[in-house]
Order: sequence, then C-alpha cells, then structure tokens
Amino acid sequence: MQYVTAQNVSLVLFFIGLYGVLVKRNIIKTIVSVNIMDFGAILFLITVNYQPGSIPPIGSTDIERMADPLPQALMITAIVIGISVTAVSLTIFISLFRKHGTADWENVIKRIQKR
Repeated sequence: MQYVTAQNVSLVLFFIGLYGVLVKRNIIKTIVSVNIMDFGAILFLITVNYQPGSIPPIGSTDIERMADPLPQALMITAIVIGISVTAVSLTIFISLFRKHGTADWENVIKRIQKR
C-alpha cells in the first residue's frame, strides 16, 4: 500500500495552510498560508481523476485512453485567480502597513478599534 500519493500530499499541504491561517498573527504569513491551501486544493483536484496510461488529448488519439482536459483547464484558471488574489492581498497589506506601521493582525485591529 502506497501512502505517499499526490492526493495525500495535497491534503497535507491544505492542512498546513489551514494551520498557518488559524495560528499565525503576521499578515504576510497568513497570505502565504492561503496560497499553500490554494495549491493543495488545486493539486487534489488535478490528481483526483488521474488514470495511469492516459494520453494527452492532442491530435487524433485513442479516445478511450485520452485524458480529460477539462480539470486541467479549470485548474489553470484557478491558478491565475489565486495569483490575482495574492497580488491584491499584498497590495492591500502594503497600504495597511503604511497606514498602521505593523504586520500583526491584533495590533491592526486594536488601532482600528481605537478610532
């Protein structure tokens, strides 16, 4: 029985990211943890329908052995969206850091509540 599979690795990645989101107080570490969760989910969804011996759907190939291109296309879209969300998150963080001078969630919340 094989324990180190792509699906198990993706679940471990997802839960490492979840741990980082729940425990870390630094905003940058939280953004990185969300990215780790995103890539864990993407890896899981790509590998969940993997069939050994499948061939790419390029040209005239055997239809019964051909891999389904739809999950791969959707995951490429998810990667692009994840990168965009990361860019927007980092932009918001830079603005927040310039305004409050800290990268700690609790300090930012305290400074906002004082107003």
